[in-house]
Amino acid sequence: MSQDNLNALVEDFALFEDWEERYRYLIDLGRALPAMDEALKTEENLVRGCTSRVWMKDRIEGGRLYFDADSDAHIVRGLIAVLNKAYQGAALGEIAQIDIEGAFKAMGLDQNLSPNRRSGFYAMVERIRSYAA
Repeated sequence: MSQDNLNALVEDFALFEDWEERYRYLIDLGRALPAMDEALKTEENLVRGCTSRVWMKDRIEGGRLYFDADSDAHIVRGLIAVLNKAYQGAALGEIAQIDIEGAFKAMGLDQNLSPNRRSGFYAMVERIRSYAA
């Protein structure tokens, strides 16, 4: 279940003492993401509301949501990795119940990211939720 994956990620973040370590971990998560096909990096797939360039493309298979996403910013790729843990392969009916806001706060991201990064993160969340709707 996707909420379990997200809870495990929250626990991983709790292992780090300070924000600098969490920030490095977030960037490392982003570096581990699979590359997005360049052909999917189109104007149509750009996420509005993000300061950085972010592309997201969804597909639904067997009642589950899958998506490819990428960004030109390291920290945003890390945020995409968080969304990947939360939503990749989630059943469509499960997506609305995933507590991404609570996890975002528990990881300290609400306090330590710029307002632009926070609003971009939630723009990506809204896009994912609209895919599932």
